[in-house]
Amino acid sequence: MKIAIIGSGGVGGYFGARLAASGQDVTFVARGAHLEAMQKKGLKVLSALGDVHVPEVRATSDTTVIGPVDVVMIAVKLWGTEQAATAAKPLIGPNTVAVSFQNGVVAVDTLLPILGKEHVMGGVSNIAALIEEPGVIRHNGNMANLFFGELDGKPSPRSQALQVACKIANVQAELVGDINKAIWEKYVRLVTLSALTSLTRMPVGPLRADPDTRALMQQVMEEVVAIGKAKGVNFDADLVADQMSKVDTYPATMVASMCGDLRRGNRLELPWLSGMVAKFGKELGIPTPANQFVYAALKLYANGKPAEALI
Repeated sequence: MKIAIIGSGGVGGYFGARLAASGQDVTFVARGAHLEAMQKKGLKVLSALGDVHVPEVRATSDTTVIGPVDVVMIAVKLWGTEQAATAAKPLIGPNTVAVSFQNGVVAVDTLLPILGKEHVMGGVSNIAALIEEPGVIRHNGNMANLFFGELDGKPSPRSQALQVACKIANVQAELVGDINKAIWEKYVRLVTLSALTSLTRMPVGPLRADPDTRALMQQVMEEVVAIGKAKGVNFDADLVADQMSKVDTYPATMVASMCGDLRRGNRLELPWLSGMVAKFGKELGIPTPANQFVYAALKLYANGKPAEALI
């Protein structure tokens, strides 16, 4: 299978490296020092699930030199979705599918008018990984899985082929009928963990143990669920309780990637997380006070650490 990875950071780098190591024809689209390191030394993944080193990888910043592929995996930050979709256009052949493995709930809607519905599939990635240094991906924890499916909910040869490729690469991957539901279920959890770990600059262990921060965590989660239901998502009745139980199983030191970006002074996906929940709430007439507070408290950091910041 011929695969292009647009966004070769934690998500794209990890899964792309495993696919490449298993013999799939993978090209990484990257830039800067990370691209240069991959071109010179290949790509390395450090993981509790097993380290991987692909000494020679195909890596470029120019998608026009790749040609049509079977699958485009899009794993850029949310603000780069439109640019990534435009970059993907030279990769699209008659049967090519682009799969968004990004955060949030609007990435697919951004891809559709640029690439066409027949070339877009929904996806979810569950992993904590980042670029530790150029050419090196650090996977934290033991969670590393993918969910994906066609937008019409039907299995297809291309989705089944991608699942087979993942299996060969020893990547846990599942085809789902209602991919929109899967995307929203991750969004419920992601918004909550991003909000609380970033707001408090604390890992999940103390947050779930303290009754006040645990209550705030549940309030943030319940607001996201209310928005999803209003948008037609068919959540299970016990979703919040189930998600809170999952939070209780996470390593006590776990933080959301947005918290890491905040600590490093990087741009945040905040407008697409708690900010988007607050925006949807205003549009739908649904109160989202907890998410509105999180957005207001962090928005001055949304484009990176401001010069006026005291810490």
